[in-house]
Amino acid sequence: MTAVRATVRLQFHAGFTLDDAIPLVEYFAGLGISHLYASPLLTARPGSTHGYDTLDYNHVNPELGGREALVRLVARLRAHGMGLIVDIVPNHMAVGGSGNAWWEDVLAWGRASRYAAMFDIDWAPADDSLRGRVLLPFLANPYGDCLEKGELELRYDATDGSFACWHYEHRFPICPDHYADLLAGESVARALARMAPDHPEGRASLHALLERQHYRLAWWRTASDLVNWRRFFDITGLAGLRIEDPHVFDAVHRTVIDLYADGLIDGVRIDHIDGLTAPRAYTTRLHRALCHAAARRPPDVPPGAHLYVEKILAAEETLPADWPVDGTTGYDFLEQANLVLHDQRGADVLDDLWVWGAGGATSFREQEQAARQDVLDGTLAADLARLVHALAHLARRDPSARDFTPAALERVLRRILIQFPVYRIYEDDTVLRTVCQAVRGGLTPAQQPVLDWLERQLGSDAPPGAAGAIACFAHLTAPLAAKAVEDTGFYRYGRLLSRNDVGTHPGQFGGTVAAFHAANSVRRRDWPRAMLATATHDHKRGEDARARLAVLSELAQKWARSVARWSEANAPLRRRIATRSGPCLAPDRADELILYQTLLGAWPAGEGPLEHRITPDFRDRVAAWQVKALREAKRQTSWIDPEPAYEEACAAFLDGLLSLHAENRFPRMLDAFVSQVAPAGALNGLAQTLLRVTSPGVPDLYQGCEFWDFSLVDPDNRRPVDYASRVAAHDAGADVGSLLPHWRDGRVKQALIAAVLRFRAAQPDLFAEGTYQPIRVTGTRRQHLVAFARIMAGTTMLVVAPRLSAALMPDPADLSCPSLLWRGTALDWDEAPALAWRSLLYPGRVLDRVAVLDLAMLAGGAPLDVLVSTS
Repeated sequence: MTAVRATVRLQFHAGFTLDDAIPLVEYFAGLGISHLYASPLLTARPGSTHGYDTLDYNHVNPELGGREALVRLVARLRAHGMGLIVDIVPNHMAVGGSGNAWWEDVLAWGRASRYAAMFDIDWAPADDSLRGRVLLPFLANPYGDCLEKGELELRYDATDGSFACWHYEHRFPICPDHYADLLAGESVARALARMAPDHPEGRASLHALLERQHYRLAWWRTASDLVNWRRFFDITGLAGLRIEDPHVFDAVHRTVIDLYADGLIDGVRIDHIDGLTAPRAYTTRLHRALCHAAARRPPDVPPGAHLYVEKILAAEETLPADWPVDGTTGYDFLEQANLVLHDQRGADVLDDLWVWGAGGATSFREQEQAARQDVLDGTLAADLARLVHALAHLARRDPSARDFTPAALERVLRRILIQFPVYRIYEDDTVLRTVCQAVRGGLTPAQQPVLDWLERQLGSDAPPGAAGAIACFAHLTAPLAAKAVEDTGFYRYGRLLSRNDVGTHPGQFGGTVAAFHAANSVRRRDWPRAMLATATHDHKRGEDARARLAVLSELAQKWARSVARWSEANAPLRRRIATRSGPCLAPDRADELILYQTLLGAWPAGEGPLEHRITPDFRDRVAAWQVKALREAKRQTSWIDPEPAYEEACAAFLDGLLSLHAENRFPRMLDAFVSQVAPAGALNGLAQTLLRVTSPGVPDLYQGCEFWDFSLVDPDNRRPVDYASRVAAHDAGADVGSLLPHWRDGRVKQALIAAVLRFRAAQPDLFAEGTYQPIRVTGTRRQHLVAFARIMAGTTMLVVAPRLSAALMPDPADLSCPSLLWRGTALDWDEAPALAWRSLLYPGRVLDRVAVLDLAMLAGGAPLDVLVSTS
């Protein structure tokens, strides 16, 4: 088995188990995949479809088939020379409900629990009622209402002799020290009857018992203001772990390290690295643990451990060079490939369109900062309060800062947090200094010393005792960025949705070929084994939906005119409604414009009748997306405070848009527009795929995306995959050239992936170590091609991919471009080998050096190829 060459990400759950993947191994091997890249495999909450809600770190999830199924899958992988990388979740565990033994022990015993140090709990918060207690904001209604209605019930479990209070699916254990008083010499049945919630005395007794516990039961709405333990973002069902503690690290990673030592996995993907208190120390500890375990691995499996981190980088941010990892999971490449497909010249027109749609809000930065303010006021208010409390404690011990009140600290701290451009800082203070400098001009003279003090406390040269506050700051900036950008801003800002995805920076509209080459060169130098992704389980829309939407950057005027016509035609479908915040039209212009783009990206293009393509399943998918999008935007409705009137009006508008009644012209108008942009979108999709499988790094294939991916945000992008059709297409063995006339079914994308990855398997050193040489394109169409070479030991691979594809006028029949289009366009490449060149995508195509440099191979065909010359 070789090192990681190419991965395929699979989402395991009860509906797709480890055994279900076994029959697919031969298919993936045939595609040229070297490693499966699995979603989390340890025991998660029953019914979990993603695996990130871990309940037990000691076992492979029985819903996936357990360790036995993992052994069977790995045996099949080894038989095909393949390996396994597994996603791990060191940042948080699932809490609430029942089944987390560590968490429930903490609830039963409080700080005396042997697991109390596992979780990031503030046992001495500002709220005196929570000193030494854990807030449990899991009640469906206010505590008093739940008590009065009998929604809190004491139960006895005869299997282990334990008492617990139950609220629907939530189990709250009673401290065993209280069992004697609870029973009071009576039988269990009489004790339960004495505390039954169906009479006032029982409710009073139950309340008195609950008040003695190491927790306080609370309405779910209190979490934002009072929760005294770190969550994953703002998800109350996921509690943060103190993974920086060596004992916690060992407990969480013991099974994963054993799986590595037993040869059942070959590396890990670390989920949400920014959630950890000390990422560098963590990755160093994990790397050392895996290296130590390598001595126990079976002799027939490779010793090296692969480490990848899920990290979202800011526009000018780089992964710290001293982390002992192979690189990121590829969101940064998604951004680089996405940018190069967008035409900067369309930005102004789409800005104007968005002004019309959003009523004047044009800058994503403005949207992001407003969203940050909303999140700090809302779901992360308790996290901000915890940080202020930690800083105020430091200030009271510092004579120069003792007069900085919590309110004064919070006012300046908010300014810093709203301006913060990255998920978090590490040892480098550059970002912190830059932000503080930017904030300074807007502060009053009285606030200047507060800012100076905060900068000192949060920087790398902070005084002793500030470590807790620094950690708290990092634990706030990361979820604040995620909630404000990914989960709010991306749904509020609709200039062009293809620029709104995980890892992207919507404020930047388009990129250059030179920037793409520069990013590839840097990655080859610094992180040659980093993953390259264009689709993930977290993406907001499928990679080919983004590729299609990118065409709008070239057709901005046409799109603006079409949207204006559609909006006018669909005006009767909008409703004037009364909401809590006043009367409004639903949907408003912003949500209407975002919906049109979503429909364009996901629209099932083709030649069949509309009624065969606009199916009930498609309607349901878009409807589910719309509810999520409206609530994530938090403008007219939200998850915490849904506005039924607005949501119902938007649902009715969508139903009206997709109606196939003869009098409704919109589906036909949209279908006609999609038909015009779909060929260029397909070329963009093929270009994006080609760049991913040939650029420096390790290409990752998200499950099912070897065919076109027009999915929407999760859970839509985690739907079951029709592998039977993909296996059949691969077995048929057709090549890219022969499949171009059938491009709509997606098989051509699979053929491209297979052709390049099979060559990659035959020439691994070329891709892993070969030089990267940008090739300059000259002539009238120079802006429409990306060209580069990979060179190693007498073998040269030339990659030519299209960009800004609408201007290439691809033929809907086979994506071919007019022959005369490339007249005068050539490659400026003096070092090109004067040898025969054979195509990987078009078997039988062999060209000489002149034909390659003149781009003769592009004349009259699809404008992409991979050619190889060997001396």
